[in-house]
Amino acid sequence: QVQLVESGGGLVQAGGSLRLACAASGRTFSSYAMGWFRQAPGKEREFVARISWDSGITYYADSVKGRFTISRDSAKNTVYLTMNSLKPEDTAVYSCAAQRPGTVSRRVSEYDYWGQGTQVTVSS
Repeated sequence: QVQLVESGGGLVQAGGSLRLACAASGRTFSSYAMGWFRQAPGKEREFVARISWDSGITYYADSVKGRFTISRDSAKNTVYLTMNSLKPEDTAVYSCAAQRPGTVSRRVSEYDYWGQGTQVTVSS
């Protein structure tokens, strides 16, 4: 069992930066790949970024590539999403999720544990 709690959301002007954190509890956290997703009002939840259990592999949605960075600190059981050059279209509820070992996917349905989400609002 893995419990996830996000923090770091808020209101920022376009072009600004935020860093989201996802604190995890559970003995097996270090063996899970972690992802960040977002959901804007009236839209489906979409993949943002994923990091492998050992931080060796990361990948990103095209819409955030070059602006967002996913990282993890296993000693702190925390995953981060550093967001730079934010745009109004980045406005959404951001959630982190844990993916069981042996699965490599961007699909929402293939993540096993989810946080409650944190709101990010980018003003123009």
